[in-house]
Amino acid sequence: MDNDILGGLGWDPERGRLLFKDVRYLLIRPETLIDFQKALERLSPAQAGEILAAGGFSGGSKSARRYRECFGLGPEATARFLCTMGGQIGWGRFDLCRVDEKAGELEVEVTGSPFAEAYGQATGPVCHFIRGVLAGLAEVLFGPGCETSESACAAAGARVCRFSVRRRAGAGFA
Repeated sequence: MDNDILGGLGWDPERGRLLFKDVRYLLIRPETLIDFQKALERLSPAQAGEILAAGGFSGGSKSARRYRECFGLGPEATARFLCTMGGQIGWGRFDLCRVDEKAGELEVEVTGSPFAEAYGQATGPVCHFIRGVLAGLAEVLFGPGCETSESACAAAGARVCRFSVRRRAGAGFA
């Protein structure tokens, strides 16, 4: 299978940058991010997940806007592109289960989440970066005011990590 994202990466050796469609990326081990996550959990257990999701949100919303414009994608095609990209950059296999622009709903399953694998056994969801990316995607697709949850996580024993996004009543596009 071809990997369009890796094939489309450009390398700027003078500045040490990897770029896809003029967007900078970097390679980093999942354990590095999970050690950061666990340190946050020790400092602020109640806020750690939301802090990490905020980082994912920033990347997800910026990527969704950029690639939607760059490729002229509609809502479902944008969601499919980001899900494909997620798998091609090593974030696991993303399966888009449902996208409903009118209802403001998005459901995604991720097999092989590097965050769940690097985290090890947990009592609840740990894939906060992915949850945040999907929230950022949803804001681009549905407007502000979406709630995102991870209802199943491989780190907690589930077969896959399952994410749902729902636009809150009265929020976003009418």
